[in-house]
Amino acid sequence: MALQEECFLDCPYCGEPITVLVDCSVSEQSYIEDCQVCCRPISLHVVVDEDGLPEVHAQRDDE
Repeated sequence: MALQEECFLDCPYCGEPITVLVDCSVSEQSYIEDCQVCCRPISLHVVVDEDGLPEVHAQRDDE
């Protein structure tokens, strides 16, 4: 099982598809990561299920 997983999502600002690398050794985490396209801060909340698969929720940092 990989400890890091590449996840794909759309930027909540510009709508462009981006990828984030998630540390699956932590079951729940929240952090800010800049969009690779528009450079705006995205608030990410990650929950890793019992099978080690991450679910990423992204929202604008100003919401």
